[in-house]
Amino acid sequence: MHISKSRLSDREKPREKEGEEVTALARGLDVLRRIAAADAPVSNRELTEWTGIPKPTVSRITATLVGTGLLLRLPDSERFVLTASVLEFSNGFFRNFDIRARARPYLIALAEETGLSVQLAVRDQLEMVVIDAIRPRSAVLVLRLEVGETMDLTCTAMGRAYLSVLSQADRESLIGSLQIASGDDWPHIAMGLLRGVEDTHRNGFATSGNELQLGLNAIAAGFIGPSGERYSVNCSGAAHQCPEETLIETVAPALLRCVSQIAHEIAGTSGAATANIAMNATE
Repeated sequence: MHISKSRLSDREKPREKEGEEVTALARGLDVLRRIAAADAPVSNRELTEWTGIPKPTVSRITATLVGTGLLLRLPDSERFVLTASVLEFSNGFFRNFDIRARARPYLIALAEETGLSVQLAVRDQLEMVVIDAIRPRSAVLVLRLEVGETMDLTCTAMGRAYLSVLSQADRESLIGSLQIASGDDWPHIAMGLLRGVEDTHRNGFATSGNELQLGLNAIAAGFIGPSGERYSVNCSGAAHQCPEETLIETVAPALLRCVSQIAHEIAGTSGAATANIAMNATE
């Protein structure tokens, strides 16, 4: 059966249009992410510079997002901010994400036992995002991370702990993405990152010093949820309050106990159990 060129091109058009729609969606999400990460209202020109998307396209995207109520254009200005409507997405996420409620009693107990601030985190692309944060009543200097804030995955204890509970294939894939994003800084970053993952496989926890914030030390452990999702529990405090020896000798046992309790509560797997599996596989 002969198919004319005109009929063939007609059949191909919906595919092209569908691809264009997917690209437009990806660009719109990129714009939202950039505005969410900015410290001040953002202009179309800045969005064009940050995303590489042509300015006319950026203008159409921001106009659409304003029309849908996700962005607000500031009066007498060409700058945009997110609206409260974006909270609908996070509220929907947390409504179907009860691990916070299940983990919170153990996180509170850990914070009070150690006197350190405690965060529960998951990965968002190449960063770790905090989904719960507990401050102990006795803390003098704490890392004031709020729910929704992000931290560098490559140079933090929580990022290293997260990497340690990934499968080998997923870990290698993520490290490859981190290497590309890091560019010329990768050789320096890789040393601490890979050493941290090895230490976590050996001990069940990762540590970092002065990397989250000057004068603060941190320790973290990871665990796996019942559906394979990965999490990190992070403890941080003033360096003089919790030097590395204290983190390892005193905080680590409490942290690992907390992570084991959470994993048991949600029918998951603790990072310590994952570390034992990883070490046995290399022997």
